[in-house]
Amino acid sequence: MKAVVQRVSWASVSAEEEMVSQIGPGLLVFLAIGEEDQETDLDWMVDKVYHLRCFEDEGGKMNRSLKETGRELLCVPQFTLYGDCRRGRRPSFDKAAAPPLAICLFEKFVDKMKEKGVNIRVGKFGARMRVALENEGPVTLILDSKA
Repeated sequence: MKAVVQRVSWASVSAEEEMVSQIGPGLLVFLAIGEEDQETDLDWMVDKVYHLRCFEDEGGKMNRSLKETGRELLCVPQFTLYGDCRRGRRPSFDKAAAPPLAICLFEKFVDKMKEKGVNIRVGKFGARMRVALENEGPVTLILDSKA
């Protein structure tokens, strides 16, 4: 499982010219499910995103987490994080999970975040989306459950 995590002042996602979700200050997570991902990868990613200390404390250090701040989370499915560009000129997405597995694990990620009390919004799975955001910092982090 892979994720690109961005600390944002605000973020929104639209699909088919219609606003799907939006958040204020918090995290925007682009989440990709790999063909070999399992519940252990899911649990690792949920824990990592929830406890990731990427918000500033009173001293200006990145020392506070989503759990501590209560900020919002916008999660956008993005299989292209599994794009392999090493050969040729067109990315290969062979390592990305097939839609049934990807949808299942994506929904479980969302459910587990809700269980933790996170105010989570989501993009539209399988849709062509437009994501708008204001990156705060800028802070952009890459997570990989296999690394």
